[in-house]
Amino acid sequence: MPDRILRPVATPTWSPATGERMGRGSKRDRQHAVRELVTHHPISSQQELVELLAGRGFAVTQATVSRDIAELGLVKVARAERHVYTAPEDLAQPPATDATLLRLLGDLPITVRRSGLTLLLITRPGMASALSQAIDESTFQLQEGTLAGENTVLVLFADETALERWRLTFERMRASDRRAGAD
Repeated sequence: MPDRILRPVATPTWSPATGERMGRGSKRDRQHAVRELVTHHPISSQQELVELLAGRGFAVTQATVSRDIAELGLVKVARAERHVYTAPEDLAQPPATDATLLRLLGDLPITVRRSGLTLLLITRPGMASALSQAIDESTFQLQEGTLAGENTVLVLFADETALERWRLTFERMRASDRRAGAD
């Protein structure tokens, strides 16, 4: 059996000429570019992002882009009949308003009860979810959160002071709405 001669095989080596950025800030720079791209372009796939990054001098794989998307907390949202990546902070948050809550207070009978650090708002069947959402979107900030059932909203508080201040503000709002309805 003849001896085998092993020859060295040329393996591709990394170099800045291939487009990969050098330096300590390469990941930071790349992620900055990713955020900028999703802000200014409707990107619906990781492959699109790989290609756009390549155009900016970043030679990356889909796996790298996938990790960047997760680390940046990017989400997909529906825009113009397709889903595109966006940063959560770029999503428009409507300003807090009491308009919906005021309308519901005028339209719904609501009984307020208490259990510990929880207020129970009891209303018509099927209306608890709307009332809960109206509270969440209102200027009311003292509650820890709300939970809606069929006809009951649980409003949760961290302490007695927050509960009492919230309840007083809620009752004042209900009373002012009743007065406005009587005019």
